Amino acid sequence: MNDKIIMYTDGGSRNNPGPAAVGVYIETLHKQFGHFIGNKTNNEAEYEAVIFGLNKIKQLMGKEQAKNMEVECYLDSELIAKQLKHEYKVKEKDLQALFVKVWNLTLDFKKVDFYHIAREKNNIADAMVNETLDAQQNKLF
Repeated sequence: MNDKIIMYTDGGSRNNPGPAAVGVYIETLHKQFGHFIGNKTNNEAEYEAVIFGLNKIKQLMGKEQAKNMEVECYLDSELIAKQLKHEYKVKEKDLQALFVKVWNLTLDFKKVDFYHIAREKNNIADAMVNETLDAQQNKLF
C-alpha cells in the first residue's frame, strides 16, 4: 500500500454567500465525493472541502493507518492554499475557525502538504461541486 495519498478538493457557493457544496477527488483511492454544506461563502466552502476530504481519508483508511500517511492536498483557491501554508494570515473570523479545524486534522496524519493548482487541473473536484449544487437545486424545484 502506498503511504502517500493525493487529494484534490474544491468548494463553491452560488451567490457567495449562498447554497454551497464541496467536491473531493482522492486520486490514490479512485474515489470522488460531493457534499452539500448549506449556505456558505466560496472561501468557507474551500476550507470545508479540505476538512471533508481529510475526514474521508481518515474514515476510509482508519485512524491507525492514517498516522503513517502523507497527504498531498491540491486546491484551486490560491488564498486558502497560501493560508494553509502559513504564507497569508487568516484575518476573517469565520475562516479562522475553519483553519483551526484543518490544522487539527493534519495532526492525524504523518504529513499534510497543500498546493495551489490551476482550476483546469482540478476538474473532477470542481465537477463534483457543480453536480452536487445542481442536484440540490433540482430538489427545490
